[in-house]
Amino acid sequence: MAERVSLTLNNTILNPQNTMSSLRSASSSSRLLCSSSRSRLSLSSSSSPSSLSFTRSLVSSPLLSQRRYQVASVNRSLSSASVTTKCTAATDPEQLKSAREDIKELLNTKFCHPILVRLGWHDAGTYNKNIKEWPQRGGANGSLRYEIELKHAANAGLVNALNLIQHIKETYSGISYADLFQLASATAIEEAGGPKIPMKYGRVDTSGPNECPEEGRLPDAGPPSPANHLREVFYRMGLDDKDIVALSGAHTLGRSRPERSGWGKPETKYTKEGPGEPGGQSWTPEWLKFDNSYFKEIKEKRDEELLVLPTDAAIFEDPSFKVYAEKYAADQDAFFKDYAESHAKLSNLGAKFNPPEGITI
Repeated sequence: MAERVSLTLNNTILNPQNTMSSLRSASSSSRLLCSSSRSRLSLSSSSSPSSLSFTRSLVSSPLLSQRRYQVASVNRSLSSASVTTKCTAATDPEQLKSAREDIKELLNTKFCHPILVRLGWHDAGTYNKNIKEWPQRGGANGSLRYEIELKHAANAGLVNALNLIQHIKETYSGISYADLFQLASATAIEEAGGPKIPMKYGRVDTSGPNECPEEGRLPDAGPPSPANHLREVFYRMGLDDKDIVALSGAHTLGRSRPERSGWGKPETKYTKEGPGEPGGQSWTPEWLKFDNSYFKEIKEKRDEELLVLPTDAAIFEDPSFKVYAEKYAADQDAFFKDYAESHAKLSNLGAKFNPPEGITI
């Protein structure tokens, strides 16, 4: 997996050698894309209460602004650099297309399909339909890039996913984090052999860690009453039983690592040699292939090398869930159709789009 790095952008982990180019990209994006007549860029030390800040009017001299920005940058130690941009902007369609190709290359070299799917899901899965205000309602708003949310127990290990795609964000500054997370997730499904997801883009990012949702909105793998727990979490998002079962089928990809989730074996015959970093316990033998084998394996429960969580077992034990689980085990085309719809629905939860109708690529 990607090695650990030491710098933060809005509390997001970055590579030191790319920090200065990232700062310039953030400043440029704010000038080009923000609709506000004024923007504020502030640099503050994470280890000292002192701060250096300046306010720039968009009608002031660009050369003066650039020089002031450079002076502020060089007077800060790279080990404590932090940037906050208050304005957010629509995603650039052409950059989305290019970023998608870079994500495909990443998938082909790092075999990181499962963790990128999880990144998109966990950013969107905090949505609460009972809260109307954005971004308090949670959802696909890019808040998972902040350290405070990455430290939620359900997000263990997702810092590795963020590290993997950070260079893509730095290359394509016209893409919001919220869109990048969902683009990576959908692309990972498709590149693993799954259905084409009917995605749209233009999600606006949150502007600071104070806008992250509280911990506890994501599902637990082993609650006392698995079926009731799944409904409680997914109904809160506005999803239904079909969505729950269809989305559960994404466990055809990936492994559970006990050191992160507390579930699964350290390794099995299916995972001890990778690809990628070895170890963990998978739900299916071919855990980088998206198909309907998850439902077949859960139904049969014959292979002790494969993982079955309490929430997995529930889809064949609960009468309503079982209708869909049986259908998907028998008919992969039906699973793909319903999965694509449910994935797209999940990816839009809580998002604020600019333009409001979204962007397709």
